[in-house]
Amino acid sequence: MHVTIARDELLTAVQRVQGIVERRNTMPSLANVLLEAKPEGLEMLATDLELGMRGLYKANVTTPGSVAFPAKKLLDIIREIRSSEILLAVSDSATVTIKAGRSQFKVVGLPGKDYPPLPAIERTGLIPLPGDGMLQLIRRTVFAVGDNDTRYVLNGLLVTIPCSQGGDAPVIRLVGTDGHRLAVADQKLDIGNTDLPDREINAIIPKKAALTISRLLEEGGDEPMIGVTTNMLIFRKSGLVLTSRLMEGTYPNYQQVIPKGSKNTIAVSRADFEGAVRRVSVLSQDRNAAVKLTFSEKSIALFASASELGEAAEDIPAECSGESFSTGFNARYLLDVLNVIDGDKLVLDMEAPLSPCLILERDTPLLKTVVMPVKA
Repeated sequence: MHVTIARDELLTAVQRVQGIVERRNTMPSLANVLLEAKPEGLEMLATDLELGMRGLYKANVTTPGSVAFPAKKLLDIIREIRSSEILLAVSDSATVTIKAGRSQFKVVGLPGKDYPPLPAIERTGLIPLPGDGMLQLIRRTVFAVGDNDTRYVLNGLLVTIPCSQGGDAPVIRLVGTDGHRLAVADQKLDIGNTDLPDREINAIIPKKAALTISRLLEEGGDEPMIGVTTNMLIFRKSGLVLTSRLMEGTYPNYQQVIPKGSKNTIAVSRADFEGAVRRVSVLSQDRNAAVKLTFSEKSIALFASASELGEAAEDIPAECSGESFSTGFNARYLLDVLNVIDGDKLVLDMEAPLSPCLILERDTPLLKTVVMPVKA
């Protein structure tokens, strides 16, 4: 294998796969990336056996071949190189020689044939997505996904893709929840029915896959395409292909948690509410970071205390219809929700002090968030 490639091109390639590579595992090869030199360029692959990425990059290939290279070490080397061009050469013993300017590195790799193969994917059945729209969908829902939750499916993001039979404008939906908060975001698709599957698809993708897709979308470039097979998500964009195994299980019925027609409605400025929660929660040091909220006709009173520190209180203007009452919330959960809402005005709907609270952006009905109350 003998390849010459631009330093920035190789750096981009290896940075993209760092989040996929498993550094702690029982298979040493999974701490590596696979470099395959082909006539059309250098292909880089990475996988953790659940999530995989393949990308083709411009390069001058003199001799085709392949090698598995330690991913973290490759990134460390490229970051230190200042030359604009890098030469990669591989010996029969899988030793990789890297030359750049006056620098030379020799690193022991693994034979490319020993690297786990990525699953074969279908090139048909993918639907186009608005890149910015998909990025917003993930940003507005992934924060609510669980981390190592004992309820396995809560560690994933529910993706609903409409079928071609619907009469209305097709809408893709993402849902995230960890049992304490819920986020539901919709995005209209500007495509024809012929581009949609013949049945509605509900798939649960791992949080790691959603975050990786988000990072790829932040790069811009061509509009992405997405597809779902029996057990796999496929994501294509700008010469990249990402595959992720779907999570098995039944996602909870999130619709029954969303309040409908609550008797207590509170309208408030997002900036005022977020600032007050952030300030008052400084003195909320218990496990739930609880902040007490008291809703009255024209204001919201926020209060938090810690036995060894003291207490904090603040009033902000609001328009409350319904009865006055007090409740409590985990401040971090509230701030996570407020961080993904872009509008200036919020509406909070709540039936009773211990009922779920629906938080809406007044002018964006395509996003619904729910936070469960706590004792404060």
